[in-house]
Amino acid sequence: MRDDIKTNDRAAAIGDQLEAAFEAVMEPELGVDIYNLGFIYEVSLDDNGHCSVTMTFSEMGCACLGTAPEEIKTELKKIDQINDVSVDIVWKPLWQMTNISRVGRIQLGIAVR
Repeated sequence: MRDDIKTNDRAAAIGDQLEAAFEAVMEPELGVDIYNLGFIYEVSLDDNGHCSVTMTFSEMGCACLGTAPEEIKTELKKIDQINDVSVDIVWKPLWQMTNISRVGRIQLGIAVR
């Protein structure tokens, strides 16, 4: 998982699976996944298999605003340790282009540092 995504110990233990699930959810206009766009802020997993995701979008008119939360739920429920998923959308802190990962920048053709 990215260092800028807050996770609890249970979520961190399945970080690779979470990353793959988030990478399966695309922002259709940009053709880049929500993980590499930096939309995911926090992920926690409790003892009962409930996964809580805190995320944002680039703007209120983001093309995946209506679909991404349900897609996230579908993808995360494919992971054995996850039974239920809740997605909380926040607007603070505001998303910034600096949230985009190196992979995302390459996919978008943005200069990589």
